[in-house]
Amino acid sequence: MKLSINGIKEQEAWKKAGIALPGYDVEAASENAKENPVWVHFGIGNIFRVFIGGIADGLLEEGVLDRGITCVETFDYDVVDKIYDSYDNLGLSVILHGDGTREYKVVGAFAEAVKAQSSNAEQWKRLKEIFTSKSLQMVSFTITEKGYALQKADGTWFPFVEADIKNGPDKAAGAMAVLVAMLYERYKAGEYPIALVSMDNCSQNGAKLRESVLTMTEEWKKAGFVDEGFVNYVSDEKVVAFPWTMIDKITPRPSEQIAADLEKLGVENMQPVITGKKTYIAPFVNAEKPQYLVIEDSFPNGRPALEKGFGVYMADRNTVNLSERMKVTVCLNPVHSATGPLGVVLGYELFAHMLNTNEDMMKMARMIAYDEGLPVVADPGILSPQAFVDELFNDRFPNEYLGDTNLRLAVDVSQMVGIRFGETIKAYVQKFGDASRLTAIPLGIAGWLRYMLGVDDEGNKFELAPDPMNEELQEQFKDIVVGKPETFKDQLKPILSNERLFFTDLYKDGVGEKVEDMFREMIAGPGAVRATIHKYVG
Repeated sequence: MKLSINGIKEQEAWKKAGIALPGYDVEAASENAKENPVWVHFGIGNIFRVFIGGIADGLLEEGVLDRGITCVETFDYDVVDKIYDSYDNLGLSVILHGDGTREYKVVGAFAEAVKAQSSNAEQWKRLKEIFTSKSLQMVSFTITEKGYALQKADGTWFPFVEADIKNGPDKAAGAMAVLVAMLYERYKAGEYPIALVSMDNCSQNGAKLRESVLTMTEEWKKAGFVDEGFVNYVSDEKVVAFPWTMIDKITPRPSEQIAADLEKLGVENMQPVITGKKTYIAPFVNAEKPQYLVIEDSFPNGRPALEKGFGVYMADRNTVNLSERMKVTVCLNPVHSATGPLGVVLGYELFAHMLNTNEDMMKMARMIAYDEGLPVVADPGILSPQAFVDELFNDRFPNEYLGDTNLRLAVDVSQMVGIRFGETIKAYVQKFGDASRLTAIPLGIAGWLRYMLGVDDEGNKFELAPDPMNEELQEQFKDIVVGKPETFKDQLKPILSNERLFFTDLYKDGVGEKVEDMFREMIAGPGAVRATIHKYVG
C-alpha cells in the first residue's frame, strides 16, 4: 500500500489495515484550491499536518468545505520535496490514546505545497498568484515563536532580517519578509482584504505577527521599496486582520516504532526523515486526541466554517487572550518548560515516564499548575482552568504512548521563559507586592539554566536541544564547573535581569536570588540536581 493518490484507490487493503480513507474527492478538493485558494498556511510541519490539516479534513468530510489548504514552507524546503511531493500531498494521522489504542486516518486536505523561495522563479510566481487571488480569505501560521522574531535579545536585527530589509520584497528570505512581499502583491492587485492568523503557541500571537509585519513594512517604506498606501493597507485591521488564537495539542516528533508498525500493516515508506535543517518529520504524524483551538472571529474577507471543526471555538479577542493565558502562562506550557529541561539533566527520555515514576517531578509539575498557577489565572469562560488542569494530569501528561521527549520540551526555551514564567511572576507581584512565595517556578528556571551547562546529574556531557541562545548562554557559563560551586559568581545576573527574556526583572520581583541559590545547589556535584528538587518539593 502506497500513500499516494493511486495507492488510496486500493480501498479494501487500507480498510483491512484499519486505516480510514478520505470520504471526499481529494483531487477535486486540491483542484478547487489551486483555482481559487481560500486558506493558505505557512509552516507545514507536524502540528500543522495533524491539527490544522485534520480540522480541514474534518470540514471536507462534513461537506462544509470544498477545497484543501494551500501549504507554504518558508524555512525547510526539504519538507516539500520529501514529505509532500513524495506522497502526493497526502498525510497520515495517528491518534494515540492513553490505553494504547490508535486511530489511523489518511488526510487529503493538503491541496499543494509551495516553497516560499524568492530565488526559485517558478515557486515565487506561484506564491504571487495565490496571494493575488481575490478568493483568499485567510493565511494561518505555525512557524514557531522565533519565526516572528526580527531582533536579537540586545535589540539588534538578526543578520537575515538585516539582509531582507536591505534587499527588498523581490529577494525576501525570512518568513516575515516573504509574507510582507506577498501582501504587497495583494495590495497592488486590488487591496483585497485578508485575515492573517497566527496559530503559534505564544502569548498574544496576533499582536506579535502584526508588529513584525508592520516593522518590516516600515523598514521597506524607509528604503523606498513600498509606498505610503501599502503602509495604510496593512495597518488597517478592518482590511488586514490579525486575529489572536490559542492552540493546544501535544504533538511529539514522529515515532520510529509507529513507522515500523505502519509498515507491518502494509503501508510502504513510512520511516521518518531528518532534513538538512534538522527537521524531524515523517509521512505520518502521531499526536494525542485532545485539541483546543480558540480563534478571534475577525475575518474581513469571510472564512471557512471553522467553528464546525473538532476542538475549535470562535470567540472575541478577550476570550482568546484569557484562554491563551490560561494554557501558556499557567496550566500546560510552564509545566513542560520547567520540568522538560530538568528531565534531560536527570536522564529521563520520556516526559510521561518521568512524571509517572519520579514522585518529586510529579510534585513539582503539580505545584507549578495547581499551587502557583491556578491562584492567579483568569477564567476564560469557554474553558474551565480547573477542568483543563485536571484533564492534563489525569489523561494527557501520563500518556506514555505519546512518546513525548524531555529533549523536545527543551527546544527554544529561551524564547518562551517570558511567557511561561514571567507572566505568572508579574501576576504575583501585582497581587502580593513580590513573587518571593513562588518555589516551583524559580526551581524550573534554575533547572533550565542548569540544563544549559550541557552536563547531566551524573557528570556526563549531553547535546543541547536547538535554541537560538545556546551559544550565547554557553559562552556566559563557560567558567561554571559542575562539582565546583565556587566557579559560580554572577553569571546569571544579566539573564535573570533581562526584561527582553523574562518581560520583567526577576531580582526586582524577589525571585532572582532564589533562582541563584537553587542553581548553586544544583551544581554541587553528582546527584545535586535530584537532591535540590527533593529539598524544595519533597
